[in-house]
Amino acid sequence: MKSKKTIRTVFMAILVLTCTVVSAQMSTKQIDELVETALDKFGVAGASVGVVKDGEIMFVKGYGVKSIESKDPVDENTPFAIASLSKAFTTAALSILVEEGKLGWNDKVTQHIPEFKMYNSYVTENFNIKDLLTHRSGLGLGVGDLMGFPDGGNFTIDDVLQSFQYFEPQSAFRTQFDYDNLLYWVAGEVIKRASGMEWEDFVDQRILNPLQMDHSYPSLSKIEDLNSIAIPHIREGNNIRAIQHFKESVNGAAGGIQSSASDMCKWMLVQLNAGKYGANLEQQLFSKKSQHEMWKINTVVDAGKDPRYNSHFFGYGLGWFLNDMKGNLSVSHTGGLPGMLSKLWLVPDIDLGIIILTNTSEAGGAFFSAVSKTIVDSYLGLEPINWTDQYVKMLQERQDQGDTVTEKVWETVESNKNVSLTHQDYTGTYKDKWFGSIEIYEQNGNLWFKAERSPKLMGQMFFYKANTFAIKWVDRDLQADAFASFILDEEGKASEIKMKGISPNMDFSYDFHDLKLVRVDH
Repeated sequence: MKSKKTIRTVFMAILVLTCTVVSAQMSTKQIDELVETALDKFGVAGASVGVVKDGEIMFVKGYGVKSIESKDPVDENTPFAIASLSKAFTTAALSILVEEGKLGWNDKVTQHIPEFKMYNSYVTENFNIKDLLTHRSGLGLGVGDLMGFPDGGNFTIDDVLQSFQYFEPQSAFRTQFDYDNLLYWVAGEVIKRASGMEWEDFVDQRILNPLQMDHSYPSLSKIEDLNSIAIPHIREGNNIRAIQHFKESVNGAAGGIQSSASDMCKWMLVQLNAGKYGANLEQQLFSKKSQHEMWKINTVVDAGKDPRYNSHFFGYGLGWFLNDMKGNLSVSHTGGLPGMLSKLWLVPDIDLGIIILTNTSEAGGAFFSAVSKTIVDSYLGLEPINWTDQYVKMLQERQDQGDTVTEKVWETVESNKNVSLTHQDYTGTYKDKWFGSIEIYEQNGNLWFKAERSPKLMGQMFFYKANTFAIKWVDRDLQADAFASFILDEEGKASEIKMKGISPNMDFSYDFHDLKLVRVDH
């Protein structure tokens, strides 16, 4: 039996440890100062940050401006495009339908969408609802995203449903994680067919309205006053500039929601309360069983150990990334669209949630990483790290590396500008089975590229070297200039085009490399 002195010593040690951890937790003033400093150092136009703890909203505030042109300030109710944070709303919507008996997680997709067709019959016949949500289809990263990126194309859900049969698998079915947006669009269509409501209407009526997320919208088209929302910005040299809002072309199930930090705090509280909401948590959006299903790893991403957080696993559930940190479950997701970057991070074991919304690429991603890590570290009682300065350095290095690559390409183009070419060897119509036709044509003595179904993909072609050209898109908001390499036949005439992005920092959704453009006008 331990002596009273020993017990008292142990008690005092626990008390000191507890006080140390509590005192390390950031105050609202410290969070405010952290965000203000980070906003300045990263050069982000605007941001909105919310923190929930122990069932309460402990902090929510807007920073900076909606647009550097209007200078209108951001507040806690300013909607931002939350991009892929929308995926968790899609899985919650499916959970509701599962609980109502209108579908099952293991239902085959063809039970609800008979025309759904994958790259082989076995995968088609066995592809279930969970497979739509877990990035384990066997297809490559961001495959087919060109049907939605850039926006403005005329692709429909029918085009998406027919596209999968034409993609080449990159891994065996259900064996590897490769992030996918198209299959979430299919999940949105499942919701439509099971409920009789468009994805946007279902999310609005069954999730946003009950939670009184009054500054949230299932799509940009539902917003009457666009001046009320944050405007996206991109980097241009050492400055940033505002660009046009991104418009979803198929449905919003992969990334269509606009929401505010204050509303996303309500969403985080629902998640931390296992689906319960209301003044006394008397209402239920989805059950604890459903939450367990959404927070269960289906696809292992990386089992590597992070020494700082003593992490042992990392994987993807249903619309959520899942890992462990110092013995605590971590549930998170990021979102990205042109000029809009966001992060939601939950640590359920300590009843903590953080939402960070920004309206600036690429800086927004470094900003939300630095701010969120600093806050979480404080609650985990870890020795502080100046994450802001570390991410500023990493961001600058990434930007410099990308700029170096692209500058060398355009220097090569400039040095080869007097190379004589026979344009007729390249002009013509080329077709890809899932993307449709593109035209290579001559205009004012120069070659041009134009995609039939995605009008923003139009630009002048500049000779680079060998049979490769660099395409500079007319729409400079895209930040996705690309190489086009021609394959020539025995007569020296182009028969096929292969494409890939020029900048290593280009968003993966510009999957030019998945195109197989074959000449069709011989």
